Amino acid sequence: MSRPEALFPLFAELETLPGVGPKAAKAFEALGVTVPKDLLYLLPHSGVDRALRGSVREVTPPAMLTVEVEIGRHVPPRRKGGPYRVHVRDRKVEFLLVYFHAREEALQRLLPTGQRRLVSGKVELFDGIAQIVHPDHVLRLEEAAELPAYEPVYPLSAGLTQRVVAKAVAGALTRLPVLAEWIDAGLKQREGWPDWSEALRSAHRPEGPSALAITHPARVRLAYDELFAHQLTLAIARSRIRKAKGVSTRGTGDLRARVLESLPYSPTKAQLRALAEIAADMAQPVRMNRLLQGDVGAGKTLVAFQALLIAVEAGGQGVMMAPTEILARQHFEGLAPLARAAGVRLELLTGRDRGAERAMKLEDLAMGRIPILVGTHAVFQKDVEFKDLRLAVVDEQHRFGVAQRMELGAKGEAVDVLVMTATPIPRSLALAMHGDMDVSVLDEKPAGRKPIRTAMVSSDRLDEVVDHLRRAVAEGRQAYWVCPLVEESEVVDYASAEERFRHLRAALGDRVGLVHGQMPPAEKDAAMARFVAGETSVLVATTVIEVGVNVPNATIMVIEQAESFGLAQLHQLRGRVGRGEAASTCLLLYQAPLNETGLRRLTTIRDTEDGFRIAEEDLAMRGAGDLIGTAQSGLPRFRVADLERQAALMALAQSDARKLMLDDPGLTSPRGQAARALLWLMDQDRAIRLMSVG
Repeated sequence: MSRPEALFPLFAELETLPGVGPKAAKAFEALGVTVPKDLLYLLPHSGVDRALRGSVREVTPPAMLTVEVEIGRHVPPRRKGGPYRVHVRDRKVEFLLVYFHAREEALQRLLPTGQRRLVSGKVELFDGIAQIVHPDHVLRLEEAAELPAYEPVYPLSAGLTQRVVAKAVAGALTRLPVLAEWIDAGLKQREGWPDWSEALRSAHRPEGPSALAITHPARVRLAYDELFAHQLTLAIARSRIRKAKGVSTRGTGDLRARVLESLPYSPTKAQLRALAEIAADMAQPVRMNRLLQGDVGAGKTLVAFQALLIAVEAGGQGVMMAPTEILARQHFEGLAPLARAAGVRLELLTGRDRGAERAMKLEDLAMGRIPILVGTHAVFQKDVEFKDLRLAVVDEQHRFGVAQRMELGAKGEAVDVLVMTATPIPRSLALAMHGDMDVSVLDEKPAGRKPIRTAMVSSDRLDEVVDHLRRAVAEGRQAYWVCPLVEESEVVDYASAEERFRHLRAALGDRVGLVHGQMPPAEKDAAMARFVAGETSVLVATTVIEVGVNVPNATIMVIEQAESFGLAQLHQLRGRVGRGEAASTCLLLYQAPLNETGLRRLTTIRDTEDGFRIAEEDLAMRGAGDLIGTAQSGLPRFRVADLERQAALMALAQSDARKLMLDDPGLTSPRGQAARALLWLMDQDRAIRLMSVG
């Protein structure tokens, strides 16, 4: 599917635009501008009031002033490097234009004595006399119309001036083709949005400060275009997944009922709602692709296990995959009592299984004698075959991209996929990252989870903290001690962890263990295993423990230099305690004095345990790209849209894109054809390739 001809002028060389030579084209690259189309989306970030005034008397210096003047005498500098002054007079009063390091003949040409000119610049008082130093504009009266009453100010990079950018943008705007409308007519009318070309013209020719606001209809329309193109790409990917024939899996409910009867508490409303959504998806003859998002301790495991039981009740098999062996083992141990209650065989398969034992597991799996398997990505290996795999539950989204989701789908006849993540993501980001998936959210804590007391402690009270630990360890409790992220370098982190380990060992004896990123995996596993078994009481660690470790007896979490961690990380780390019967504490050790950001971050963690609230605050503080590390997140870069402040717009774009794909899967209707042009405009080549495949 080739690019529509109407768009060719927007994808030409930058140097075909007025005033853009090879040097400027190179400088534009730093702004992400490589073709004229990119300039359309390089919107001004502020503006300057250039409205024409009658006289200096009408403004209060220092202020912007645009005024018509008659040019008087030139006074060259007395000494080298001094000011060059030109006397000018407006309707009411005389004032000065001042230049430094100027060439006299150039100024005589620009400002000929006795003639009238329009000057614009910042007027200031100097010794009681008004003056403009280096005016921004000096124009002949017949050129006055070229100066907008409100002049847009563009982002610049080295080697570019406002004038070059404005001229190039004006050139790009003359190339706007007439394109059919891709926004739903009802929506556009309801929101009062302008047409595409009108929106671009108005965004580049703001009439005043309000036109630069994110809420201005022209800007909202352009932001919507970006979000809609992005969501349309995800919707196309989603419909590709859904086209893959699925198997309808309906359970009898027997096994699930047994599990619920065995529990000492009832599931939360959120758990029941998520389970109903999953069951409904599995019953459909299309493949499920659902994200189960729940905060630390929201009870995702129970929901996932009940979903696996639906597969078993229907006569099929289920698999649960974790990113590391230690997590796989923990899932296995966590699910074992539930499996016993259901009377269902549960097995673990990791890279450690060898020889005869592995061969037996594989045979049982292929014959359907193992209904539920827990494992690492070892379950991907060629020789692992299922008799009838219906559901794959994948833990921790981050290590598991769209490509792996596809690979897993190839294992069974269009297996249903449920991805679990413990990272609460604000809704707008969840839509941006997982828009190809349906999302279930667990936003309640199960009964019986005790709140964790969180306190901020200045690092000069370190000795008190160590004393507190000594008493806790004597009472048989366990603690994590997380060392700061010193630098990006693992080696430095490792040195700081080693040092803290030695210090605590001297104070508390040999019940202190150490785990960090530089250790060989087997040693790391062994150190963790000793802590899980209770052989060590204090585990000194770099952040390798934030994902998934479950030690119910651990009730103290000390985070050193807590101000160096992000909010989401602090929340994840704190969630490692508070999993047992006893009350838990989290101590945030900080180095005084805290800066404003550090203080805001630590007080947020201290005052709330709600992961979604923390995530929203994180987004507000850091912005979307940093929140999940743009490099590995696959998070799109938007030029106009602002994910933090336009979450509702993103949700609208998603439902609109999905509806369009439902009504017009091949994008062949007039609106579908228009949407294809939008995908080209927004560089969504991935989507275009997917469309042409299908």
